[in-house]
Amino acid sequence: MRFYKKRLKAFTLLECLVALLAMSLSMLVMQGMTVLISQEFEVIRHSDEKNWQNFTNLLRRELESAEFDKVSDNFLYVTTPKGGLRFGVRAGADDFRKTNAQGQGYQPMIYGVSVAEISNEGNLVTIHLKFSKGGERTFIYAFSNVK
Repeated sequence: MRFYKKRLKAFTLLECLVALLAMSLSMLVMQGMTVLISQEFEVIRHSDEKNWQNFTNLLRRELESAEFDKVSDNFLYVTTPKGGLRFGVRAGADDFRKTNAQGQGYQPMIYGVSVAEISNEGNLVTIHLKFSKGGERTFIYAFSNVK
């Protein structure tokens, strides 16, 4: 019998181990990145940044067409073409709200507020909010129209 020796191309054990090592390292990197991305999404989901941005945009839009009246008892009073408005936190409530000048009606603008301090210097109004979850934010608005 005649045996033909053919050179078969195959992987050596060393090549297999290197490939296995490269695959396992890439899987570890992918797993670490997945954990990091999921943690970032969790932080973003529980962040109040979006609520604050919505609140400031809404409040700016409301105050653009208004004339400044006064700040009294931690409430901001303004006059619009449709009538007087009052902004602030009512005692016992956890939301910053917009009502008519007499405090009737109810339109919450942001929730989770524990303390709201509203002050003014001339036409510059400062609203400092403290949240029940922790954290503080300050909104500053300069009125161009003053009564």
